[in-house]
Amino acid sequence: MQDAANKDELSFARESRLAMRRGEWTGVTQFRGKDQVLANLVVISKELAYDFVVYCQRNPKPCPVIEILEPSDPEPRYSAPGADLRTDLASYRVFRNGHFEADVREIGDLWREDSVAFLIGSSLSFDNALARAGVPYSPDVWVLNSSIPTRPSGKFSGNMVVTMRWMSAEQAVIATQLTARYYNNHGAPVHIGDPAAIGADMANPIVGAPVEMIPEGVVPVFWACGVTPQVTLLEAKPDLLITHTPAHPFMCDLKVDRICLP
Repeated sequence: MQDAANKDELSFARESRLAMRRGEWTGVTQFRGKDQVLANLVVISKELAYDFVVYCQRNPKPCPVIEILEPSDPEPRYSAPGADLRTDLASYRVFRNGHFEADVREIGDLWREDSVAFLIGSSLSFDNALARAGVPYSPDVWVLNSSIPTRPSGKFSGNMVVTMRWMSAEQAVIATQLTARYYNNHGAPVHIGDPAAIGADMANPIVGAPVEMIPEGVVPVFWACGVTPQVTLLEAKPDLLITHTPAHPFMCDLKVDRICLP
């Protein structure tokens, strides 16, 4: 019975990616594969890859690496054997020299011999685990710049980007204990409480509406965010940078509850 269940789980992830490859699934991914590991995609040149690997190693909270592919290889053999990162996301975002160019459905024509793909963990992966533990889905999740510095590597430096969710005090305790297990998906919060203590820019969110006042009885909880490496890369202005379009991460075969701490 267990083998059959595992097969069904893998089939869901693989069929989902094939639907994206065929252009049949173009909507958001974040709420479709509730138990799958969802990963942020970054594709850069081999020339930049070493410094970026070191940057991720020095900053594991915002940059938890799930897999790094060989140059020119689009198949994530560990996290989703048989998948193709050039076609198996619903939407990709293309930047040139640090500037947004377009959102596209596939990147085969942009893939180069020196392309190196990184899959980086996403906090979207633990939302379902939080819901099972009694912490409901947050109706709003903000993505904010902060003043928390990251450790630089080569051209890559800057401050951490964070996600903010609003919870009750009891839920914040549960969320901290639970997400600490998910080290591949940013782990425990980096801050709980006053946004000003970490310089969280509530007036100019990257994602979400500006916040003038936090409601009474609400505790802001902040996690390191996978947007951090994207912002860092954009500041370095590579000639070509490819990422997933927001809310369209890559769906892995890996299960969230099977690559976490016991």
